[in-house]
Amino acid sequence: MSLKAQLEAIIYAAETPITLEQIIQLVKETVVADGAADDAEIKSRVRSSLEELVGEYGSPEHGIEIRQVAGGYRMSTKPEQHEVVRAFAKSLKPPIRLSLPALETLAVIAYKQPVTVPEINDIRGVDSGGVIGTLLDRKLITTAGRKQVIGRPILYKTTKEFLMRFGLKDVNELPSMEEFEKLVAESFQEELVPAESAALDASQPTQSTEVTGSETVHEDAATEEKAG
Repeated sequence: MSLKAQLEAIIYAAETPITLEQIIQLVKETVVADGAADDAEIKSRVRSSLEELVGEYGSPEHGIEIRQVAGGYRMSTKPEQHEVVRAFAKSLKPPIRLSLPALETLAVIAYKQPVTVPEINDIRGVDSGGVIGTLLDRKLITTAGRKQVIGRPILYKTTKEFLMRFGLKDVNELPSMEEFEKLVAESFQEELVPAESAALDASQPTQSTEVTGSETVHEDAATEEKAG
């Protein structure tokens, strides 16, 4: 089996984005058997084959592509196929639901991280303590130590799960705040449903929206959803 075929199979089968280092360990024997002299050459050959594979999947004939997401490689649907994949994904399992206050809080954390709850409250103008727990439960944020000020409040940052849900290589790929707000409005305007509780933010009823990320789904033998 060719190296490129092995890489394709590995990335396809991976449940989460697989790193270059992980891939190298899996195909090292094959590359050595093909004449690679040292670790540097092994890495060079694997990287070169990956680039070729990425280029091939980038052609219009393919509905999926290989992208770098959250520090690794993953197969995902192309943007032009998102509508049909969105409908398919909804038929498989319920997506994560977030209230609009929770989504706002997530955006603040994403752009200001690491950030404390008081700092989030100052930006949003309301108490965000209630929705922090929701974001932690969804594994979209995590703690990042404590800020070295009086009271030593906890710092929060986004997680690898956040990158996967939104199909980002790293936080440097985040669009501007204006672009992010537009993206959220376009992606979720048809997903708004009544919230089960108003306790998440102030005392007013809220709405909730479904976070399905960039709909990075590909079909395997079990027609499994992979959403990023």
